[in-house]
Amino acid sequence: MKSGDLIIALPSIIGDPHFHRSVVHLVSYSIENTFGFILNKKLSYQLNDVVEGIDPPVPLYFGGPVEPDNLFFIHKLGSQIPNSLPVDATFYWSGDFDTVVKTLNENASLVKEFRFFLGYSGWDKNQLQNEIKTKAWHVKENNYAGGLFEKADDSLWRDEMIGLGGHYIIWSNAPENPNSN
Repeated sequence: MKSGDLIIALPSIIGDPHFHRSVVHLVSYSIENTFGFILNKKLSYQLNDVVEGIDPPVPLYFGGPVEPDNLFFIHKLGSQIPNSLPVDATFYWSGDFDTVVKTLNENASLVKEFRFFLGYSGWDKNQLQNEIKTKAWHVKENNYAGGLFEKADDSLWRDEMIGLGGHYIIWSNAPENPNSN
């Protein structure tokens, strides 16, 4: 496991309101501390609803249960956003927010190069490794590379279940709440 990998919530995580059917992009990985952002939980409001001064409509996502009132972002613009931190060869997180606002206002087509989140997902020392051992998560290399944002929609978790094959295929078509079946 490394920064840039994806972790996919397995069906055993049913009942967890934050991570049920989630796909998390790990932004920073270490045994001591790991964090990332849930890619596929789009919120009903937009970045413009919570931050003033941004002209184009920008989707906003639930990144996780830690610090849900704080804004975070990942992007593909690298050094074009000063103070960005590399995740892997394609993605960066954080950076100078004034530059982000200016970039988006000057070129709305660059919205697709960003993903904005309220909150993040975090794990303390050995916590994620223990959750993986209990089959709460499946670790996967991000094979979407630069196309991750385009792929990360409501169908991402379902597609990952199909990709895992076997009994996971059944879960891909299961209702959100299996008790409703």
